Amino acid sequence: MPVSACFGRCCEIMRDSDIHRVMAILAKEVGRLGVPVVTEIAGGRKRPFEVLIATLLSLRTKDEVTRAASARLFQKVSTPRDMLKLSEEEIRALIYPVGFYKRKARVLREVCATLIERFGGRVPDDLDTLLELKGVGRKTANLVVTLGFGKQGICVDTHVHRVSNRLGYVRTKTPEETEQALRRKLPPRYWIRFNDYLVAHGQNVCKPVSPLCSRCPLRSYCGKVGVTRHR
Repeated sequence: MPVSACFGRCCEIMRDSDIHRVMAILAKEVGRLGVPVVTEIAGGRKRPFEVLIATLLSLRTKDEVTRAASARLFQKVSTPRDMLKLSEEEIRALIYPVGFYKRKARVLREVCATLIERFGGRVPDDLDTLLELKGVGRKTANLVVTLGFGKQGICVDTHVHRVSNRLGYVRTKTPEETEQALRRKLPPRYWIRFNDYLVAHGQNVCKPVSPLCSRCPLRSYCGKVGVTRHR
């Protein structure tokens, strides 16, 4: 269906004040759809090492694959020193078939070696230091800060970037620009939850191609920016 045939307020941009209602709606939706796999693995406990490793595994990998691979790995590993007891080949076997599993096995050992050498085996709790670790980008660092330590941060992946722009809440070109825009305008009480809510919504409803607008609970608030076809 072309965007010109959208229903509701398709030609309007989401108002800043709508964010409170949008978050309330998404809170109900995530209860039905479930949280992203790394949030599930964190389990509401401050487990920065598990969050760091699970997030690295999750990159370019489906949740169900990440879930199974993380479970196998964490049966053997609970600290950086445990990881270094395993060979790269052993790690590969445990995490297969996550995306780029050979490279990730090497990165996991390198990250754990750095944690031991520079931080006494502890995971840093600030964004800038985390970004110095090999293979750690802003998405991973923000998840460690928020889920691992319970500190304020905004994790932006492709789903958060896409949905935030489709709603019309931000106007950005990259996930990093989206993160900075959200830091400026999103009320701080929503920062940590924003990733969980928009990832669940983006995976199940606001899909990259032909989103399911006809059954979207946010359709009354969404600007459908950039949407040319939907169902």
